[in-house]
Amino acid sequence: MNRIVIGMLLLSSLLSVSVLEAGKYNPDRSIGDHFAGFDTLPATDDKAYSSKDFEDAEVFVIAFTCNSCPYAEDYETRFEQFYKKYAKNNRVKFVAINCNLVKADSLEKMKEKAEEAGFSFPYLFDESQQTGRDLGALRTPECFVLNKDRNIVYMGAFDDSTNAAEVKQQYVVEAVEALLEGDQPEIKETPPVGCLIRYKRVR
Repeated sequence: MNRIVIGMLLLSSLLSVSVLEAGKYNPDRSIGDHFAGFDTLPATDDKAYSSKDFEDAEVFVIAFTCNSCPYAEDYETRFEQFYKKYAKNNRVKFVAINCNLVKADSLEKMKEKAEEAGFSFPYLFDESQQTGRDLGALRTPECFVLNKDRNIVYMGAFDDSTNAAEVKQQYVVEAVEALLEGDQPEIKETPPVGCLIRYKRVR
């Protein structure tokens, strides 16, 4: 076998590996990938948070959302219910992050939304959009469940229907409960359904 053929086989093998590295629905991350965390971000409660503020939690859930997407609005109550369910459980922490930069999704508008909707969970604004890029988030809403080592164990939709009355499977809740029991979730990735995050072009 000549060198050209060998080289082509090696290149084909490398390309196959790179394709497998990304998730089925996430172009950049796959299950088991480590998330290094995020630096201090401002929140609607006039505080600032970094991932270090949640480092003691065994399970860390990050939901990308915003004000302007109707799909994100469909999940506001569900996020609040989820947060309240686990708020007294120090083993689980939850934050929502907005990466959009349009006027309707500004920090001031986020504060208005948080007050109007009665959010009690931390709702953070990432003007740099780095958190979304680091996790490969594409849509609002889109969720990531991280274990104690901050490796991704689930990513995708919060549940199986944008209509709360038609939900039959709660993917994030199931992933969290599995981790709390020392197991891994049966469903590890689903396609997120929602509006595209409006990332700035990077040249």
